[in-house]
Amino acid sequence: MNIDKKYINIAVELAKKAAKKGDFPVGAVIVKNDKIISKAYNTKERKKNAIQHAEILAIEKACKKLKTWHLEQCTLYSSLEPCMMCTGAIMQARIKKVVYSHTNQNFGAIESSNNHITNSIQIIKLENNDNLDLIKNFFKNKRKGTNVNSIDVSRETLK
Repeated sequence: MNIDKKYINIAVELAKKAAKKGDFPVGAVIVKNDKIISKAYNTKERKKNAIQHAEILAIEKACKKLKTWHLEQCTLYSSLEPCMMCTGAIMQARIKKVVYSHTNQNFGAIESSNNHITNSIQIIKLENNDNLDLIKNFFKNKRKGTNVNSIDVSRETLK
């Protein structure tokens, strides 16, 4: 059996668990070096929490298990095309490969992007240089090896 198919089948089994518990049927598996690091299924309905998507939960578990948010060496398998939120989390976790079983016509953000957000939500961008300086200083200090928890964020320091 193809390795990707093996893990997609596991994701589908997890989706079945979600459905049995009354949740939208999506399952996700994260694999590193042909070993399952984490797996999860949607709990959004049961927990009444919009971010309880299978992919988010699987990423969270993988980060905890590997003690890092850098998941470059991992593959995420999902029973459904990840939504915009999950795709953002996948990108932030630096996951390089995503395999999914079916497109998500309503909310998919990889193949099926329909710009639902820009059609239904007013988007406003207000630039704030203090915030930009804060971000720049964070990475500047991180590269220097400065403890980022002790960075002075006073307005004068940011300039």
